[in-house]
Amino acid sequence: MEGNQAALALTVFAVTYALVVSERLHRAVAAMGGAAVVVFTGLLDQDEAVAAIDFNTLGLLIGMMVIVTITRETGLFEYLAVRAARVARGEPVRILVGLGLVTAVLSAFLDNVTAVFLIVPVTFALTRRLQLSAIPFLITEILASNIGGTATLIGDPPNIMISAPAGLGFVDFLANLAPIATVVLIVTTAILYFLFRPQLHTEPELKKKILAIEPRDYLHDRRLLRQSLLVLGLTLAGFILHQYIHLPAASIALGGATVLLIVTRKDPEKPFRGIEWPTLFFFAGLFVIVGALEATGVMERAARAALDLTGGRLLATGMALLWVSALASGLVDNIPFVAAMIPLLQEMGRLGAVVDLDPWWWSLALGACLGGNGTLVGAAANVIVAGLAEKNGTPIGFWDFFRYGFPLMLLSVALAAVYLIIFHLRG
Repeated sequence: MEGNQAALALTVFAVTYALVVSERLHRAVAAMGGAAVVVFTGLLDQDEAVAAIDFNTLGLLIGMMVIVTITRETGLFEYLAVRAARVARGEPVRILVGLGLVTAVLSAFLDNVTAVFLIVPVTFALTRRLQLSAIPFLITEILASNIGGTATLIGDPPNIMISAPAGLGFVDFLANLAPIATVVLIVTTAILYFLFRPQLHTEPELKKKILAIEPRDYLHDRRLLRQSLLVLGLTLAGFILHQYIHLPAASIALGGATVLLIVTRKDPEKPFRGIEWPTLFFFAGLFVIVGALEATGVMERAARAALDLTGGRLLATGMALLWVSALASGLVDNIPFVAAMIPLLQEMGRLGAVVDLDPWWWSLALGACLGGNGTLVGAAANVIVAGLAEKNGTPIGFWDFFRYGFPLMLLSVALAAVYLIIFHLRG
């Protein structure tokens, strides 16, 4: 019976993923359909399906969507877009590099979901003025967000999930992951510069027009701007301090959104329309489907098989964790995959297989975070950007992203493997 359930869970996942990849159905519809099959066939009952949904992730997304929607009314993002264009002298390829670096830094010290929420509106405002496709910029920002998020504890959800059971703090992540994340960012940005440069040409007149624009003219409501920046600053400070104040990221984001609605006295109807509901339903459906894989033991058996092949050896197990995490995270989203892997590593520690689990935690973190760049559904930031792009009339196709993201993901994981072998997996 268990074998039949596992086979059914795998079939539901495979069919859903095929529909997402083929783009025959909207990804939200495909994911919700798969979740419905999971419940109707009894793989999970309704309570188990609800429990499988990571509401911390959904709450974080909703809160930031509301805050960004209100802040957008001030004209702040258009202001930043014009500023960025002026600094880059209107050169599109310089703007691409600049926005990528800014996204990476924001992702490291805020979180990658918040970073793309802030940067993507800037990108669309800028590319419209330059009459360029936003796709190269958005792909660059997705990759940069996941690389930057790798560097710190708060940068990417997998790191947040790993920190508590691993007993690792902010400084631990910064010291051990920031160096390799920086190297990967430099290499990736350089490659994207040469790949996209031929596509990024615009008329000299458009550059001159942008340079002639006064950025301050785009700031519409100074009072609302001050209110939005104050609440946004407090919210971001909450993210940085969340491990000390013992509040989940969702509570901080939703609290910030509520405070902003109160102080601005905004009718909530318009900000709530800014919520990317298809993205949220996609995540909810995906969590339920992956919950079925976990409940039927599919993910655990796969992970155990990979670890058993290594015999518990430090280097072999570390490499298996890195590559399996990277490849799997590209398929099933890194958040639910890490959730399945954490108890396995804890169990190995309890069994006394190794004295120090830290090298394997770093392998898991690097694989899950960098592996999120493999596909358009590999990480939360990817799906958010895809949803915003679709809303702005510039949808990113699964394969359009895959042909850039997957090879660069493999390269970044290879660099991480070298780093781990030199600094963490010796002995």
